[in-house]
Amino acid sequence: MYSFVQKFLLSRDPEWSHDVSISFLKRSQRNFMSNFYAQDLQNKPVECLGMTFKNPIGLAAGLDKNGECIDAFAAMGFGFIEVGTVTPKPQAGNDKPRLFRLAEHRAIINRMGFNNKGVDYLVEQVKNSNYKGILGINIGKNKTTPDENALDDYLICLDKVYAVASYITVNISSPNTPGLRNLQYGEALDSLLAGLKKRQLSLEIEHKKYVPILIKIAPDLSEDEVKSIAASLIHSNMDGVIATNTTLDREPVKGHEHAQEAGGLSGEVLTEKSLVLTKILSKALDGKMPIIGVGGISSPQDVKQRIEAGATLVQVYSSFIYQGPPLIKELVNA
Repeated sequence: MYSFVQKFLLSRDPEWSHDVSISFLKRSQRNFMSNFYAQDLQNKPVECLGMTFKNPIGLAAGLDKNGECIDAFAAMGFGFIEVGTVTPKPQAGNDKPRLFRLAEHRAIINRMGFNNKGVDYLVEQVKNSNYKGILGINIGKNKTTPDENALDDYLICLDKVYAVASYITVNISSPNTPGLRNLQYGEALDSLLAGLKKRQLSLEIEHKKYVPILIKIAPDLSEDEVKSIAASLIHSNMDGVIATNTTLDREPVKGHEHAQEAGGLSGEVLTEKSLVLTKILSKALDGKMPIIGVGGISSPQDVKQRIEAGATLVQVYSSFIYQGPPLIKELVNA
């Protein structure tokens, strides 16, 4: 039954299938219908960021942008769940079509553009969930906010999600918000990190708990750029890095009918690029903070290689779209 539904969804318009799936998960997650996707997995605890993750396989941000299906994804067995990206104000995102499957490559191109219902809505969804596990909240800036005021948007979100998040991810690497990736470099990055750290320490006092902040970076970085980012993260005492976001590189899908669509490319075509960057990043960080590996992870071998490269935990997204909940069991039980 499940494989039939999956095949049907993969045959339809990608965003329609996404919306239908999210709607079903939202309606089913707290009743008997959750048996359709719930699965019991063995515990494989991992210590990271001062917390114990029940297993090292997490859901990457972008699938549950508004935090509406947290209990459903928990029932599937994820060791941790990351929701968002969320922005201070609701925004519609980019014009449709904005999501494309490249099925023969097990890949996806998206230019969604941080479409979400706003941070206040997401916080309410988190409060309404029954999930007691580790929850990351991924924060971004509104498209209409000038680059020079980006910190203001991140601080608004940081203030609002701090009390309900296990960790917070600062997304400065989506290719679908103009100018966002510029925040990964030089003075712009240092200024952003300093502002985030200052507010984090003040929120720690206010809420009497420390919530780690991680920075999510792009795969389209040179070795020198990775080393520079690592130095900035260490200098500002950030808590961790998520590597990587989607790529602008189209070489792996050259010739495909959707290859020239604007947006970020994800899936198995990203495996090697993210793996190489993780190795460079791990060496540059020298054990000073953990890495969560994401990008092209679709098999137990990918998990093994990413952890050997320096990641402590991993996340999946595109492979989960193509393989569904059985992927989680395969990766955890390997």
